[in-house]
Amino acid sequence: MSKEQRTQISAMLRQPRPDGPQSVEALRAGFKAMMAQMVVPDGLRITRTTLGDRPALYVEPGTGTRTGTILYFHGGGWVFGSPETALSLTGNLVARTGLTAYSLDYRLAPEHPFPAAIEDALSAYRALLDSGEDPSTIAFAGDSAGGGLTVTTCLAARDAGLPMPAAIVAFSPGLDATRTGESMDTKAGVDPFFTRESLGHTGAMYLAGADPHQPMLSPAVLADPTGFPPVLLQAGTDEVLLDDSTRMAARARAAGVDVILDITADVPHVFQSFAGVLDEADQALDRAALFLTQHVHLPDTAAKSAR
Repeated sequence: MSKEQRTQISAMLRQPRPDGPQSVEALRAGFKAMMAQMVVPDGLRITRTTLGDRPALYVEPGTGTRTGTILYFHGGGWVFGSPETALSLTGNLVARTGLTAYSLDYRLAPEHPFPAAIEDALSAYRALLDSGEDPSTIAFAGDSAGGGLTVTTCLAARDAGLPMPAAIVAFSPGLDATRTGESMDTKAGVDPFFTRESLGHTGAMYLAGADPHQPMLSPAVLADPTGFPPVLLQAGTDEVLLDDSTRMAARARAAGVDVILDITADVPHVFQSFAGVLDEADQALDRAALFLTQHVHLPDTAAKSAR
């Protein structure tokens, strides 16, 4: 753990920002510029493609590909972000696991509010299954809003009668549109990214008047995750969304789901993005990669028949 690394990152994230709510265009441009500074592993093969009816990036390791696919959902409050802004995360998971990944360019609010993102994510999962991929070789992963999509897409898949993927990995997921977690207040001022006001600004664009008190918008407090695959939730103590993860973990545990709640001290929202710069980021990604390789594989019967 490096106090100097964490101090430098905190200083970067706390640079002065314009007062008041920003326009959608400003939010998207600012986030794109910030994420362009993140380190993407060398040697990856990145191809533009489509999945379902949406654009996507297909990310392959340079060498040592193993059976399995990560379906990745980028962060950005359901309003900004893209597969490109998440490449440091997607690329590091691919490089560390040898799995391939599709990073989905799902529709964004306010042009396409709830439930458009969930519909796109479910369509992408259905496309993988329809292409012949075994669900035991598919994992959902995502960060922030995309971390929320890992959970809500599983809910949607279960409701649609589809098989569950092999695993879920969520980095600092957004899982409560009601904003009732204690960390919303106890971490106010500690979180260098978010305030209740800033989350309310983008959240209103995604909700577009929808009642947040429903499982697909607030799974951490309202969803029944019975039947879910193993779940890894990673978050930092310096984020107002911390209790989204802690409460989701409690619900998963109560429902009999295998769940790991992995909390790192003194790091911000989606700290894993700082791989190559922050020691804790690389360590967390190593743990996520281990989790994925433990759960994503052909079932024994399929593996034997393939020999």
